[in-house]
Amino acid sequence: MPEPLTTRRATLAVPTFLPDATRAGVRGVSSEDLATVGVEGLMVNAFHLLRRPGARAVQAGGGIHRFMGWSGPVLSDSGGFQVWSLIRQDPARGVIRDHEVIFREPSTGQKWILTPERVVQIQFQLGSDVVVCLDDCTDAASPYDEQARSVERTVAWARRSREEFDRLAGQLRDGQVPPKIFAVVQGGGDEALRRACASELAGIGFDGYGFGGWPLGADGLLLTDALRWVVAALPEAATKHALGIGRPDHLVSAFALGYSLFDCALP
Repeated sequence: MPEPLTTRRATLAVPTFLPDATRAGVRGVSSEDLATVGVEGLMVNAFHLLRRPGARAVQAGGGIHRFMGWSGPVLSDSGGFQVWSLIRQDPARGVIRDHEVIFREPSTGQKWILTPERVVQIQFQLGSDVVVCLDDCTDAASPYDEQARSVERTVAWARRSREEFDRLAGQLRDGQVPPKIFAVVQGGGDEALRRACASELAGIGFDGYGFGGWPLGADGLLLTDALRWVVAALPEAATKHALGIGRPDHLVSAFALGYSLFDCALP
C-alpha cells in the first residue's frame, strides 16, 4: 500500500482523488460541500490563476486556502499541459522554447512569459501545499524527435525548478514549513524515453512524480504500458500522481500499477 502524503497542512490518505478546482473553485460545488462528502484535497492550476484573478490577488486575499474557503491540502499544477494544449489548437497563441514559454491572450493580446523559475514563484505566491514543476507536454502519438526534445526540456526545467524551489524555501521564516515539490515525467509512448525521463528526474530528487502528457491513446484506452514504465523507473517510496486520470475504471487500473494520487476535471 502506498504511503500517505504528508503536507504542511494535513496528511492525505491514499489513494485519493483530487477534484480540479482550476480557478480556485469546483464548478457547481462549494468548498463546504466538498468537505462534507469527504474530499481531502484539491488541485488548482497556477497558469489559469495567473491569468485570472492573478497570483498577487490570491496572495493579497490571504493565499489560496483563504481565497477559496478551503482548509485542506491544495496541490497546484504548473499549467504546462494547458499551455501546450492551447498553443496546439492555435499556434498564433504562443511558442514553447528551450528556456521559456510565451503565451498571448487571444482576446487582449496580453503576453505571459513562463519560465520554470517563474512558475515556482507563482505557486509560492498562491500558498500551495504541493508545487508542480513546469514540464514540456507532448501527445503520445507525436514523433520521436519531438518526444526526445520534450524529455530534454522537461528535465532541464525540472532542474531549474528544483533550484528555485530550494532558494525560496531557504527564505522562509523560522517555523514555516515549505511545500512539497513534484516533477512530471514525459516521453510519450516511447519506453526508453519514459524510463530515461523518470530516472533523470529521480536523480535530481523530488517529493513526488506525475505521469505527464495525455494519458489516453487514440482508441480512448488508458496508456497502461507507459504508466507502468514510469513507475518501474521511479523510487518505490515516492508518491506517484496520475495527472488527468479520473474515470473510475482508469483510477482502479492506475492504482494497481502503483499510482496513489489522481486528479481530473471529471465528473
